[in-house]
Amino acid sequence: MKRALVSVSNKEGLIPFVEGLIEQGIEIVSTGGTKKAIEEAGLKVTGISDVTGFPEILDGRVKTLHPNIHGGLLAVRGNADHMNQIGEHNITPIDFVVVNLYPFKETISKPDVTFEDAIENIDIGGPSMLRSAAKNHASVTVAVDPADYAPILDELKTNGAVSAETKRRLAAKVFRHTAAYDALIAQYLTEEEFPETYTITYEKKQSLRYGENPHQQAAFYEVPIGDPSTIAKAKQLHGKELSFNNINDADAALQIIQEFDEPAVVAVKHTNPCGVGVGKTLAEAYQLAYEADPISIFGGIVATNEEVDAETAQMMREIFLEIIIAPSFSEEALAILTEKKNLRLLQIEPKTVATEVNRRIQSVSGGALIQQEDHYGFDNAELKVVTKREPTEAEWADLKLGWQIVKHVKSNAIVLAKDNRTIGVGAGQMNRVGAAKIALEQAGANVEGSSMASDAFFPMSDTVEAAAKAGVTAIIQPGGSIRDQESIDKADEYGITMVMTGIRHFKH
Repeated sequence: MKRALVSVSNKEGLIPFVEGLIEQGIEIVSTGGTKKAIEEAGLKVTGISDVTGFPEILDGRVKTLHPNIHGGLLAVRGNADHMNQIGEHNITPIDFVVVNLYPFKETISKPDVTFEDAIENIDIGGPSMLRSAAKNHASVTVAVDPADYAPILDELKTNGAVSAETKRRLAAKVFRHTAAYDALIAQYLTEEEFPETYTITYEKKQSLRYGENPHQQAAFYEVPIGDPSTIAKAKQLHGKELSFNNINDADAALQIIQEFDEPAVVAVKHTNPCGVGVGKTLAEAYQLAYEADPISIFGGIVATNEEVDAETAQMMREIFLEIIIAPSFSEEALAILTEKKNLRLLQIEPKTVATEVNRRIQSVSGGALIQQEDHYGFDNAELKVVTKREPTEAEWADLKLGWQIVKHVKSNAIVLAKDNRTIGVGAGQMNRVGAAKIALEQAGANVEGSSMASDAFFPMSDTVEAAAKAGVTAIIQPGGSIRDQESIDKADEYGITMVMTGIRHFKH
């Protein structure tokens, strides 16, 4: 008779699966709560202590860590010495292992979890059995996911055995599962900012039609315990399935909109903001964002930090948008926007800029770059007016808006702001004056009296001169160049007020 060891915390589909194994003449061995559940279903089950000849001890911490278990799992059936040895010690081979682990993720997800509770939910015996079974998968069928119960039973009923291909697939799944489990524990316990190894895990959220381009395959993964105000936790209320580029652009829009407390709207194309507006109402903010660049917003992603109301929704439906992101939508707004069957509506819990230390991971060939998120904002900066003229109240508002946005624009980056909206964005240029020229050209006649924000210092005064001649009256930049004084002198020459922050905002 073949033997199956069954010990699960997730009892989904357990009883039908066990019934199916018993129908195939397989003996069931089990532990603790799983054994009790099987017995209550009226099914025959052997206790683990009857196999080990030793009681469960230490509040269940030690029950399966025994030669009678691991000998039965690891013995290679085609190895005569192995089989003779387990025979000498009266160890019965175990042919099936059905195990899933203590709910560590669910435990640490609780807002009131204690460190002691977390530690007690670190499974030891479960991963040991899974790894033993998966290592010896040529002889042992191992299941860690209830989704695999039915396929296993189908093969047993049809062929009388589980195929070698299925056993190997299940073994690989086990090692992914235990690796992810250990990675989550390591993350929870690790206090070093950048430890000697950086182990993380993601769970598949969805397959994607393709990646950045149709010839690239792709999928979307999320962290096991996610912040509800992230793109991975967005709730799609309407529209087509999200694409790779949709998700990437939506995340960029979300990062920017989280800069604002007052009603704001951000429009994004290809991860760069093309229009940002701040108003007393959301409708006013949307109108300002639209007017910032009515060409580029077409086919873009729009994010808001307040509930979309009917007035704003009516304005939004007038043009083609790919996605609208908001903390909520009124019933009237939903009725208006869902008339467009392909328009994607995403609901995401709002938050302001995070203050906790988060990490951003960027893959490079052969490795990854890991850094803290750039949460340094306008209110964190030690602002210093370096010119003869101080900014006016209106200029301070425009400088703040420009500085909030420029950190999210690909470097080299220049942002022009005026009257609560962006009017020009120069992104991703190889030199700073080139970025400025793009922003100034985009602003056109609106540039007169506007404010300029630069993500890094001016290496020479040419950008300041170009801004001054176009009509810019205020500039905010980090400073730090050995030629800062030249830029300051040029600003004074044209009556421009200049503020230095001491903080650079490169984004590559």
